[in-house]
Amino acid sequence: MDSVDQKILAELQQDGRLTVTELAARVRLSVSPCHRRLRELERTGAIRGYRAVVDPAALGLNFEALVFVSMRQEDRETVAGFERALSEVEHVVEAQRLFGDPDYLLRIATADLPAFQRLYDDRLATLPGVQRLTSTLVMKHVVEDRPLPGTRA
Repeated sequence: MDSVDQKILAELQQDGRLTVTELAARVRLSVSPCHRRLRELERTGAIRGYRAVVDPAALGLNFEALVFVSMRQEDRETVAGFERALSEVEHVVEAQRLFGDPDYLLRIATADLPAFQRLYDDRLATLPGVQRLTSTLVMKHVVEDRPLPGTRA
């Protein structure tokens, strides 16, 4: 990946709706070479897809929490069951498996604190293999959706 590819990625991370013509102008290429590079970035998986960034508040999701999950045991079957069940909880908007303790970090979006409490008690605490849940509330986002290092314009 060269500096032109990095510029293409930087521009698309800022505005994924750019036309190839607009993108080419911004990275100072003609349309055909820009289009070829774009298709190659898609083909190799450097660009995994395109999406809209939706404001959670517009959907009534004004409350966000981070939940740390420690597992009772971490055998393959327990982990697979936990991850399968977790993938069905729609208010989990992001989940990472971690090395060490805790085992998982979840980002949860709900309407308010009572909705989070119900989700916590009824769904999260009952997931397979969960030993302990620890949560913290998000006060504000300081850095959000930042372009990846090496791809900033």
